[in-house]
Amino acid sequence: MSVANAVRACLGLLMLLSAFAASSLWVSVAQAEEAGTQAPVGTLDTVGSDTMAGLMLRWDEHLAREHPGMRLQLKASGSASAPPALTAGTTLLGPMSRPMTDDERAAFERRHGYPVESLVVARDALVVVVHRHNPLTSLSFVELDAIFSETRRCGGEAGLRRWSSLLDGTFQGLIAPHGRNAVSGTHELFRREALCNGAFRPQVREHPGSAAVVSAVSADPRGIGYAGLNHLTPGVKTVALRDAQGVEHRPQPEAVQRGDYPFSRDLRLYVNRPPDEPLPAVERAFIDLLLSPEGQAIAEEMGFVALPRAVLDRQRRRLGLVPLSPP
Repeated sequence: MSVANAVRACLGLLMLLSAFAASSLWVSVAQAEEAGTQAPVGTLDTVGSDTMAGLMLRWDEHLAREHPGMRLQLKASGSASAPPALTAGTTLLGPMSRPMTDDERAAFERRHGYPVESLVVARDALVVVVHRHNPLTSLSFVELDAIFSETRRCGGEAGLRRWSSLLDGTFQGLIAPHGRNAVSGTHELFRREALCNGAFRPQVREHPGSAAVVSAVSADPRGIGYAGLNHLTPGVKTVALRDAQGVEHRPQPEAVQRGDYPFSRDLRLYVNRPPDEPLPAVERAFIDLLLSPEGQAIAEEMGFVALPRAVLDRQRRRLGLVPLSPP
């Protein structure tokens, strides 16, 4: 075959493939129109939690296979960045790993004249981690506070600064605490629950994400830190939490789903939605996936804990989404 004929053949093949792609897209849009819906096309802007960033992107990847005209644009600056963005109207969706405060909700309502919509999209937990070779197996809440705080509001008489104070001399050296930066919901939850609303020690080394905390502890035999459940690696091990009766609590999925594990939390998506108005097509398609068994399976694959079917259905009905069929 001559070079000219080869070029013409390649051009013909490209034109055929382009026509097929256009035809497939047209069929998808036509099917959506026939079903009485608008094909979701556009960019979905979200601002908020870095803990949820990987999960949001995985949901987006899955949805893009069904709706190639959709794209997620994610700014994962931390949970504290979601409320101001929602209030200012620069985003309609704000993922958060903590609940909005009363002041944040009030600011949104003053600006828009209606309350922000709150959805629970998965369950998570904070875990305390140490280096894999550290012999520590459990901590009381008083001990945990004494390691990380300078206020000791949970009842400790003195701060814990050396491993020998906890391990009877079997492990030596200064305790090196690691944690999250102040804009993260993870930081705020740990401060509230583990420090009894106290203040962190200045020596706690702050990191921009849970993965960075885990990485730092895995590289530091004297390290201890807290992170989201889905960031665990073989380089660290989790530490059980002992309650006042001496019962040890571990972050098993069933305990996290029920809320029995002390540092369990909801992962939330806040939505700017005027009352009684339908969701725009792009937001609707995204939330429809999040609140589906398929979306929850993706959350489990990412190391989070899925929501009970009843919780999904209750939220779907509130948003006007088609209820889930019986299991």
